[in-house]
Amino acid sequence: MEPLELKQRLVAKALELGFDVCRVAPAITPPHAEAFLQWVAAGKAGEMTWLAKNAERRTDPQLVLPGARSVVMLAKGYGVAPGQTPEPEFQIAQYARGKDYHDVLTPRIRELETILAEYGGRQRSYVDTGPVLERDFAALAGIGWHGKSTMLISRELGAFFFLGAMLTTLELPADPPTKDRCGTCSRCIDVCPTAAITAPHQLDATRCVAYLTIELKGSIPEEFRPLIGNRIYGCDDCAAVCPWNRFAKASTEAQFSALPFNSSRPLREFLSLNDDTFRTLFRGSPIKRIKRRGFLRNVCVALGNTGSREDLAALIQAAQDPEPLIAEHALWAIQQLKVRYPEKSPRPEAPGD
Repeated sequence: MEPLELKQRLVAKALELGFDVCRVAPAITPPHAEAFLQWVAAGKAGEMTWLAKNAERRTDPQLVLPGARSVVMLAKGYGVAPGQTPEPEFQIAQYARGKDYHDVLTPRIRELETILAEYGGRQRSYVDTGPVLERDFAALAGIGWHGKSTMLISRELGAFFFLGAMLTTLELPADPPTKDRCGTCSRCIDVCPTAAITAPHQLDATRCVAYLTIELKGSIPEEFRPLIGNRIYGCDDCAAVCPWNRFAKASTEAQFSALPFNSSRPLREFLSLNDDTFRTLFRGSPIKRIKRRGFLRNVCVALGNTGSREDLAALIQAAQDPEPLIAEHALWAIQQLKVRYPEKSPRPEAPGD
């Protein structure tokens, strides 16, 4: 089969499997390789040590798959229409409201691998789990362009989509890149609650709410806690304000629909979770990766920012938790509520009483 015919067969199968886009980039040094190495060296990745550990591999596809000639890039939208999901008193990043995307998309990419294997190709595939600069190759393939937030933006999918990458030793016709369509817009920079986007296309991950609530394993710096608001897992602000979202269709993937933990409930109810009930509630969700200690840490911070007097009892109980990380953040939240809702001063006695 000619390379073009093979690519057409691959694209057709990808769409059949539910991917929204399938395009091809050459397996070359990614355009932001040097910038990525400098970013890691400057400590902007924080505790994401795996980025430094695999930094050289991320900048050279040949170190990931010797003989790689093409990178097949796949995109799957997960955006939802306004009002499609309930709006509880807390925020969870949209990508984490349904089933873990790794579990949903990885088997589908494995199925695509079998097509290229029929023609002698060797493949290595990842869904946000391997040493590949996916956004660089997605931009090279024309899936989208690098937004000023560093997120990839697509004319068809807006800012809410997952990427999958399949390196192959087969040479497939490459697709052309698309041009940057951000123009003078700076909404993503302006809306960031912690000023993590320090300049167009520059992100200090150590300030990002997504990093602070997901990747950071220890205590959240106190300077950032009030800025987190009611976000308990990730942050969508920079993506949500992108004007290109208005052209994107809502995802039809049932597995990305909101799981039961998204339903309206008092935020303090999460504080009653033990390890077993936490694992049960978040089974199949990406939230499980931060474990109970990280999740309840985030819940305490959100309650400190948005809670009421009715939340004090649950926080006082959480302050006795045997996990020090939870207890510390519960104590902080209690102090915030006491400042916001001071005890009423006793009425002074009237003269002659």
